[in-house]
Amino acid sequence: MAAIEPLSGTGTRMPAAVAATSGQWIPNINMGQDYDHRYLHATIHYDALQNLALFFGRDMPVHRHAQYLQIHYIDSGEINFHIDDRLYQVQGPALFFTPPAVPHSFQTQKSATGHVLTLHQSILWQLIKKGLPQSSAASLNQGICITAQGLDSEQQKQWLLLQQLLGNVEHEWQSQHSDQGMVLDNLVGLLLIQLARLSRRQADSVTVNSDDLWLFRQFTRQVEVHLCDHWQLTEYARVIGVSESRLNQLCHRIASSSPKKIIHQRLLQEIKRMLTFTTLTGNEIGYQLGFADPAYFSRFFKAQTGMTPLEFRRGQTSK
Repeated sequence: MAAIEPLSGTGTRMPAAVAATSGQWIPNINMGQDYDHRYLHATIHYDALQNLALFFGRDMPVHRHAQYLQIHYIDSGEINFHIDDRLYQVQGPALFFTPPAVPHSFQTQKSATGHVLTLHQSILWQLIKKGLPQSSAASLNQGICITAQGLDSEQQKQWLLLQQLLGNVEHEWQSQHSDQGMVLDNLVGLLLIQLARLSRRQADSVTVNSDDLWLFRQFTRQVEVHLCDHWQLTEYARVIGVSESRLNQLCHRIASSSPKKIIHQRLLQEIKRMLTFTTLTGNEIGYQLGFADPAYFSRFFKAQTGMTPLEFRRGQTSK
């Protein structure tokens, strides 16, 4: 993880995790750097959806994972899942596949549980090297959404196998066996093959207008650059050349969220990251992220999470 540099001089401040990539429109999240240091160089990372939601939130703003593909299995509730220029609005249970570096965002209900599997792209390359058919490999180069509704009898069997494989990955991930890596490699390979087979049964999606998507990405880029400046919405709207009402419409249409909520969620992610991975005090974190008043910083965090920064840090330390 990039070190968090102290503020110096004048000019725009930005989170350290973003500073190295500020020329990009979409923030890159590395699970080993930004979430769990134990797996900094791991090719496979698993966690339960609800655990990740505690850290990143249920309304995940647009982001990407360079060199890593992701599989989300969400068991219930209404789901808005955005993969590149496609928007899927479905009921769980549903499975989503996002290729490496492809921008995506999503919203799930508070009660939803499930699995999130993050895999280095080399795992897919190894499958291709072992003889994965070209058609299967091609299907895993695009975003996929599959729901349990409307499957025929054969597809339902494949769906059940997918669920079983994800459960097996979870079980193996939590084990302490010396051959864990080998077992996980094989389970993940089977999972990707099964997913490619089922990918022909895609859920319907809506294509987002390219101009709207471009403006939305301009907005998210400005959020990354000016996150610590605590800009008003009018300033964001002015910089990307739209009215505030148009900005609201864009964000609701593409991310099913208000621009203010998108900004708050991104700020909250950065606070949680710093509380987890640095020894800075709450006041120091607040200062680095542009909060002039330590009391307001604590109120903001508690309003979003239901706990104080110190309580959150203690919870992370006890894991």
